[in-house]
Order: sequence, then C-alpha cells, then structure tokens
Amino acid sequence: MKTRLTPQSVQSAVEPRFPDAASLAALRAWHAGLSTREAVRRYLGDVKSERQSSRSLLGRIRRQLAAYARSRQREDLAQLFEMAAAERAEKGRMADRAIETLRTLVPPSPSISDDIALWLAPRTVAALRAHGIDTLAALTVRVPRRRRWWGAIPGLGAAARARWKSSLPGIRT
Repeated sequence: MKTRLTPQSVQSAVEPRFPDAASLAALRAWHAGLSTREAVRRYLGDVKSERQSSRSLLGRIRRQLAAYARSRQREDLAQLFEMAAAERAEKGRMADRAIETLRTLVPPSPSISDDIALWLAPRTVAALRAHGIDTLAALTVRVPRRRRWWGAIPGLGAAARARWKSSLPGIRT
C-alpha cells in the first residue's frame, strides 16, 4: 500500500500557528505600556530561558502573528504587528483588535487567479517561476498537457522525490 502526502498534510506543516494565550497576554501588556522585561516576566516567566532576551521573545510573537495574518491573506493586519516599538502607544489598541479579528478568520480557499507563492513552498515557487508559471491558472493549464509534466522543470520531479525520500523514510514515492 502506497502512502502519499496530501495537500492538507503539507499545508499544515507549513502553516503558521496562532500564539497561545500567555504569549498574547504578554504582547497586550506591552501594547498597554508595560516594559518588555516586565510583560515577559509577568506572563511568560516560565517560557523564557536565561539567555533569551525579553525583546526577542516579544519579537518572535509579533512575527508569528504577522505570518499568521499573511497566511490568511490579510497584509493590512500583518503590518500592525511589524510596527516600530515607538509606535506601540498609538497603534497598540489597533493591534489588539487585529488579534481578535485573526482569531475568527478561516483559511482562504485557493482562487484560480492566485499567485503560486500563496499556496506552494518557496523552493517549488522558484522552480515554477523560472518556467513562467506564476499563477494557479498557469499551473492548471500546464499540468494536463503531458504525463510527468514536472520532469521538464529543474527542482521538481526527481530532486523533490529524492528530498521526500530522505526526509520521510518509509513513504514510497
């Protein structure tokens, strides 16, 4: 019996996760004016290692939220989490509302006019773009033309198969 990767299993491995409640509480406290060190100590004291800075921990949470917003195709919300620290007093409340908005967003469905970078891994995107395939429409036109269509595109086919074999032992491709 052959086992294969499904689009859902590949997507879930790539999709960013929504931060946990303690991380969001620390970020909200920082937005409210608490110092970085105090916000992390109060809400993430058990998570922070001795050598890790509080600023880097909050930065990781902000990057995680920005990546999550982009995975939901909400660039406007992602930009709120990439604001400069000096802007937190004026934009912090908007960022807190954006967190609540992100909680309710469902993953978008692919549209035929979408850019391939929204749905495929960066390595695959680079290989397809090199052959003039930029949208899902161009990809769907290319796929049924020939059997083993990916063989003509360097970076797809045998190379990807070899990568999958080495990273997923026991799965036959």
